[in-house]
This record gives sequence, structure tokens and C-alpha cells, in this order.
Amino acid sequence: MSNMAAMQGKEGSLSSSLVGSIVGLQSEEISQMASEYAEKQAELQEGSERNERTSGAQAHKRMLASLEKQIANQEKKLTQVEERHAELQQACTEAKEVLAQKEDYGQKIKEEMQTLTELEKGENASIYQKLRYLVAMNENLKKQEHQFKAQCKEELEKLKNNIKNLKEGGGEENEDEERARVIEQQYEADKQKLQKIRLALAKKNREIAVLERKIDEVPSRAELSQYQRRFVELYNQVAATHKETKQFYTFYNTLDDTKLYLEKEVTLLNSIHDNFNKAMSSPATKTQFLQQFEQIVNGVLNNKGKVEERKSNEKKKRDELNEQYLSLVEKQRQYFKTVKEFQEECRKNEILLSKLKGHQG
Repeated sequence: MSNMAAMQGKEGSLSSSLVGSIVGLQSEEISQMASEYAEKQAELQEGSERNERTSGAQAHKRMLASLEKQIANQEKKLTQVEERHAELQQACTEAKEVLAQKEDYGQKIKEEMQTLTELEKGENASIYQKLRYLVAMNENLKKQEHQFKAQCKEELEKLKNNIKNLKEGGGEENEDEERARVIEQQYEADKQKLQKIRLALAKKNREIAVLERKIDEVPSRAELSQYQRRFVELYNQVAATHKETKQFYTFYNTLDDTKLYLEKEVTLLNSIHDNFNKAMSSPATKTQFLQQFEQIVNGVLNNKGKVEERKSNEKKKRDELNEQYLSLVEKQRQYFKTVKEFQEECRKNEILLSKLKGHQG
């Protein structure tokens, strides 16, 4: 019957395989099947006429339904591909932005590293080495903090999963509560440890900030040299102005004394001129006039002696000050020489200290 069912719609044609299967049957079964085949053939001829009319429309409908289903599947795939394309396009744009930011950040890091390299070669090498050590320690602490956080998160997830499994598994409730309490205590201990690490990191950051401020406050050797040159220039200007002012005062005092002596001389000459005729009128007045004139001459000589003595004293004082000035100039020369040698020794000391720290590192 299965072979006969396969013959529907073929108008009674038999294949070689079907003939072989039929011949292999028993004779009784063949005769019975022949009668059944005749009846089935008649029924098939009647049903084929009906099926021929409906099979075309059904095949067309099935084909349309299949095509519509394929179109819907393809449209769905197209929508998914477009969504995936949009996601990839957005991810590409974000990746480009992140790449640009990373490149800018990398450029800044290169510039900072160049600045730090120049600073390392300068005069603050020891401070820079200490600052670099503290920065490395800071980075190490941050790395340890991140690792500890990740480890704590993993342990917390494991503990939560264990608690969840224990709660779902039921069983020994007291033992589960005890485990949960131990886990909670361990979590609190780890949390306190993390807080201590954060406090230590903050302390190191404060120390780094204090050192940076101290570095900024300490002037470099070039700045100190510039300050020294400026102070020397200001001192020279003040000394020149003071010397010039003192010369003006001395010149004024000299002119004032000269004026005073000239006024006295003019007064004396006028007095002699006015009293000369009267004094010459009689021998007594003449003698008195001559005595007064001698007194005046003696007074002038005394004043002259005092002025000469004052002049010699001032000259002596000038010589002493000149000797003192020469001595101070010599001391200044020795001072500059000593300062230069001291600076050279400081530079050698810094080089040796940096080499020593490098060997120790």
C-alpha cells in the first residue's frame, strides 16, 4: 500500500523497483493486491480529477506563503544588519574620539617627561629624585589599591554566590548563618584595610604636594646669582648717589667757610680803611691802631694755624679711609673668589650625591 500510495498522480506508470517488489510477494497476496489495486486505481482516477483542479491553487498559495516568509526573514536580517552596522559605526566614532584623546594625552605625557628630564639634569636633581621616588610609591599604592579592590569584589561575589547557594540549598540553617556572619566579618575587615590604604595614599599625596610647594619656593642657583647681581648693582647705585651727595655737601660747606672768611676779611679791611685817617691824626691813636692791627694779624695767623691743622687732620683721615677702602676691596675680591669656589664645590657635591643615589637605587 505504501508503494501504491507513491503512485498517485502518475497515471498508472510503474517503475522497475516497484515491479520487483511486487513480484517478490506471494501469489495469494498478489491476487488480493491486484483486486485491491483495481479498486484503488478506480478511486485514484476519480480523486485525481478532483486534485488536479485544487493542487494548482494550493501550490501557488504555498509558494506565495513561502516567498512572503522568505521576504520577511530577509527583511528581518536586513534590519538586524542595519542595526549592527549603526552600532559598529557608532563604536568606530567613539573609538576614534578615544584615540584622539589618548594621542593628546600621550603628547602631554611626552612634554611632561621632557620637562622632568630637563629638571633631572638641572640643579634640583636630588629633590627631583626624591619626588620621583614618592610618585613611584604613589603609583604603586594606587595599583595595589586597584588590585585589592578587584580581589575584594571577586571575593564578595564568591561570598554572595555561596550565601545564595546556601540559602537556596536549605539544610543546616545555623551553619549557614554562621558562615554568613564570618563572611560579613571578613568583608568588614577587608573594608577597613582598604580604608587604611586610602588614608596612606592620601598622606603620600599630601607629602608630594608639600614637596612640590617647597620646590617651587626654593630659588634656583641661577635665580640666586641674579638676585646677588641685582643687589650689587643697587648697592653701587646707592653708594654712587651717596658719594655724589656727600661731595655736594662738602663743596657747599667749603664755599660757605670761604664766604665767611671773605666777609670777615672785607669787614676788617673796611674797618681799617675807615679808622686809618683818624688813627694817623695823633701819635697815641697811631700807637693804639698799630697794637690793634697786630692783634688782628695774630688772630688771623691763629685761625690759619687752626685751618692748617684741620686740613692735616682731614688729610690723615682721608689716607686712613683710603687704606681701609683698599683693604675692603681686597676682602671683596677674596669673597667673590671664595663664593665661586664654594659654588663649584657644591656642584661637584650634587653630582656625587646623584651618582651615589643612582648606585644605591
